[in-house]
Amino acid sequence: MAIVKRSVKRTRELFAEDQENVYSTPTEDQLSQRVKLQSKIHDEYKDVQVLPYPLLKRQKEQLEKKNAKTGSVIAPAPSATAGDVDSGLEKILDTLPKKSSQQSSALVMHKPTIHNPFPDAPGGGTSLVRRPVAKAIRPEWHAPWKLMRVISGHQGWVRSVAVEPGNSWFATGAGDRIIKIWDLASGRLKLSLTGHIGQVRGLAVSPRHPYLFSCGDDKMVKCWDLETNKVIRHYHGHLSGVYALAIHPTLDVLVTSGRDATARVWDMRTKQAVHVLSGHTGTVSAVKCQEADPQVITSSMDSTVRLWDLAAGKTMTTLTHHKKSVRAMALHPTEFTFSTASPDNIKQWKCPEGQFMRNFEGPGGVTGGGGIVNAMAVNADNVMFTGADNGAMGFWDWKSGHQFQRLDSLVQPGSLDSEAGIFCAEFDKTGLRLITGEADKTIKIWKEDDQATPDTHPLDWKPSLMRKRY
Repeated sequence: MAIVKRSVKRTRELFAEDQENVYSTPTEDQLSQRVKLQSKIHDEYKDVQVLPYPLLKRQKEQLEKKNAKTGSVIAPAPSATAGDVDSGLEKILDTLPKKSSQQSSALVMHKPTIHNPFPDAPGGGTSLVRRPVAKAIRPEWHAPWKLMRVISGHQGWVRSVAVEPGNSWFATGAGDRIIKIWDLASGRLKLSLTGHIGQVRGLAVSPRHPYLFSCGDDKMVKCWDLETNKVIRHYHGHLSGVYALAIHPTLDVLVTSGRDATARVWDMRTKQAVHVLSGHTGTVSAVKCQEADPQVITSSMDSTVRLWDLAAGKTMTTLTHHKKSVRAMALHPTEFTFSTASPDNIKQWKCPEGQFMRNFEGPGGVTGGGGIVNAMAVNADNVMFTGADNGAMGFWDWKSGHQFQRLDSLVQPGSLDSEAGIFCAEFDKTGLRLITGEADKTIKIWKEDDQATPDTHPLDWKPSLMRKRY
């Protein structure tokens, strides 16, 4: 028996010290176990490790009241010593970092403070939040529009129009590959520019230079000097037809887009491509530029709208609300908003984050006749125009989304009824004239009815709360 006791004592002296320090130098298995426990605790118990401050305060008050009634003081529980820890798992848990913050989000995920709409409600009003009341916006009265002038001269579909910043003339491009410049006041032809070998899809007049930019199905982007009426620059790079272009309002930058599913940013002077904005999977049908971010906005036939960071050349936001191809887009001249149109809907958005604002809904759907919207324009009086490929014309109140007028374009004598399509539209700089380019090879100018009053043409509007949000 003495030999056994001596052996046990000697064994303890040999191994007891190492047994106590077995976790002081962690092995690889212990390190992996520690990482596993730390990640699990962080993922599952991050928000419930410490009680929130209001709950701690309430418990403390209740404890003080209980102690005051009984007259006893509850001593804090003794802390565990190292000798009490027998399990290696508990030692690992002790080595994990602990939160030191008193005000944590326990039991409930942290949420920002909500303004209390019911301050007099019993039991505290934070449990009740008033839902926003849906209110129909009453549209502003606008005078109806009527046809003022019909201009003929092109030998093909009129695909693009641009008004000069001085508001004295405007340019049109058509399927006959010719750019024509017209006097805005009289409607007379001033100049014809030839050079494209495909239909002219986009036009823009620079507000700071004597330049006219054009693009077309021939993959060409041209810069015309209006002092000599000649092409002075070409911008090469698009792999297919170029459908739209826009000039930056403050930078010497030109943005074009087309059938190769890209938008290209060009330096006007050096003719170099600054950025190739790729990301769309279909034809980029429209592009717009503005001073503040997002400085470039594109719409595509892949049913998406993209807001671009011009400095980085990357997408800021992708809007996927539309279900069909987006063929037209318009920026509001004074507000930080824009609108897009597709066969399923016309939608209004708020910059810079691209927040959805409302749908434009007419009595007969988007166009009233099942057409596809090809053209949009907005003026400073909050009148938006949409033109479809079946000749349907809609005039909308920008603030409320109400369609206050619906027209059908009339073809010129000798044309087929099927040629009543609208391909492009733009208001002049005053917003009092609307110029449309149509499939019957004519240019039509529209104006407001001067004789109309709210009494002769009352507002036909009924409030409805059954509006689709998306």
